[in-house]
Amino acid sequence: MSADRVEGKVVLISGAARGMGASHARVLAAHGARVVIGDLLEEEGRALAAEIGAIAGDDVALFVPLDVTDHASWTAAVAATVDRFGRLDVLVNNAGIFTRGSVEDADVDEWRRTIDIDLTGNFLGMKAAVPAMKAEGGSIINISSIAGLVGFKNRAAYAAAKWGVQGLTKTSALDLGPYGIRVNSVHPGSVRTPLTADLERGFGQIPLGRDADVTEISDLILYLASDESRFMTGASLAIDGGETAGNHLREDA
Repeated sequence: MSADRVEGKVVLISGAARGMGASHARVLAAHGARVVIGDLLEEEGRALAAEIGAIAGDDVALFVPLDVTDHASWTAAVAATVDRFGRLDVLVNNAGIFTRGSVEDADVDEWRRTIDIDLTGNFLGMKAAVPAMKAEGGSIINISSIAGLVGFKNRAAYAAAKWGVQGLTKTSALDLGPYGIRVNSVHPGSVRTPLTADLERGFGQIPLGRDADVTEISDLILYLASDESRFMTGASLAIDGGETAGNHLREDA
């Protein structure tokens, strides 16, 4: 364990029981943070907390039940974090879902559910976390997507939510800067997780020619959580192998 880059920081991560969120928790704990795993998946979340605790120490990881669409649930998660570890330094708004459909054929209930989880969940998390961060400052990291940087065909709700995350991030960087709270958004492209492992995907549109290992995203989260990024706020950071750099599929004339 390399306990240095975020030594002593307390981090609350939503949707952390598996996938990218679990990777973020492992990497942050490996570098000295105490991590709070917020999720509705209680069995998986408690197992992850136990796994991290067995490696990094008993007082390093905590699971809290968290429904990101419910403000009271967020408030309870933040209170449990402060009660256990005495402070909150970093919030990672990681929880999200992926839905398909254009404005013509998307299901209305799916639209509302996607906005509730992928966008409103970020707002509620920030609203709950700010009072605990105001005294000492901190870092809020909102996980968006490259669908929040460019248009995505047949992804009306998902793209709208992820673009909304970028807007929420930038305006909150302005609002929260006087408290020393930094707010940045991360925009991953194709990432290899258990949820995407069985998908048949081509990578011709990606200049680096592959998807990302989940730990490559976690390394960026680590940087944003650390004091190394202390002058960075309001940024929208694409980590996509160059996918949004331009039209990589166009042949030379």
